[in-house]
Amino acid sequence: MRNRFACLVANLAAHLLPTDLLSTGPHVTSRFFRLLIGQLLLVLACVLPQAANAADGVEIRRWLIEASDEGYKLNAKYSFELTHDMEDTLQYGVTLYFTTEIEFTRPRWYWFDEKAIVKRQTISLYYNVLTRQYHVTVDGNVRQTFSSLDDALFLIRSPNRWLVAPRGALEVGKTYNVKLSMGLDPNYVSKPLKVTALNSSEWRLASDKKIFQYKAE
Repeated sequence: MRNRFACLVANLAAHLLPTDLLSTGPHVTSRFFRLLIGQLLLVLACVLPQAANAADGVEIRRWLIEASDEGYKLNAKYSFELTHDMEDTLQYGVTLYFTTEIEFTRPRWYWFDEKAIVKRQTISLYYNVLTRQYHVTVDGNVRQTFSSLDDALFLIRSPNRWLVAPRGALEVGKTYNVKLSMGLDPNYVSKPLKVTALNSSEWRLASDKKIFQYKAE
């Protein structure tokens, strides 16, 4: 698809480029702008495939820390799609695991940054071939059942608020640097698939680290 797009853009640019750059006359200005547009299209042909590659993986669309009576909760939303290999493997009853990691640190001028909180949450996705149902389990405890993959993935993309720290774990009024990441966890991949998962782009599904600040309430 990307190669066809590049060829289309190249052909379009070729038709837009003037055949004689040295000619003069009343249409010189028009030819100049056609040349400029052609060059811009050629640049887009090179840039767009790279942008598409960069978009692969998990996008963190919402990242909020909310203070409550229980403590501090993460309100997050993610965007991602399973690859064909992941979906096929899931249909054969292999469980997929997604891990979210969050870290709160506070800078100290006299020493290394203080790591106030480091928490991990793992959500598993399993398909029961016999019942034809999908099961989503959070940290091995809370389990929900769905009749479709889309519904199961919706819960993983928009999980319930996660209690990442109890009251008192953060010092009220202090500002913390927060790092958040989420993705398919290769540590839980079964041994027969581990070599493939570590070496194939079809099995790389992870976000960049989202870094933001939070002032404890």
